[in-house]
Amino acid sequence: MDKEVKNTHNGSTEKVRRREARGMRVIAGTARGKVLKALPGQDVTRPTIDRVKEAMFSSVQFLVPGARVLDLFAGSGQLGIEALSRGAARCDFVDASREAFAVVQANCRAAGVAPKSRLHNTDAFTFLASVREPFDLVLLDPPFAHDTLSKVLPLLEPNVAPGGVVICESERDARLPETVGGLTKVKQYTYGKILVTRYQKEVQA
Repeated sequence: MDKEVKNTHNGSTEKVRRREARGMRVIAGTARGKVLKALPGQDVTRPTIDRVKEAMFSSVQFLVPGARVLDLFAGSGQLGIEALSRGAARCDFVDASREAFAVVQANCRAAGVAPKSRLHNTDAFTFLASVREPFDLVLLDPPFAHDTLSKVLPLLEPNVAPGGVVICESERDARLPETVGGLTKVKQYTYGKILVTRYQKEVQA
């Protein structure tokens, strides 16, 4: 597993966070430059800073076109919308918060990706207990400090397609397993206080 550290001055990072929280934008693709709404307060939706989002999608740039995507803790929906803007076939957005759900709906319409979006106003665990279809790319950005990723990864693993990728955003000191069923941790990198972990599903022979 590769590990990469991006050094960012704490003060600068906080300024970037505040600025981007006020005006999130789609970085690339058909909806490039579209401004997305966000709810105030990190407990409801914590916007992913642009440089982290760009790093996430650069690592899967050849996987995204035509991909079946799952944005499991959707928040504002910015990660799933970024995937759709870059050519994903469809995206399922899941969030238990009614306020966040309304923001995802509005953002999908604003970005012009609503026809390729399926929205689920339910919690991640309930969704995973009922879904039976595979996903090529899964985007996980749950609330920090609740060990949510370690709990959800085993439930998610059966629904990741062979060769599929799971990208997790967490606090920097999160401890995530090296393997989860057929998922293998292949890379980690940090931006300030954020840790991004990439898992890949083994390809069946």
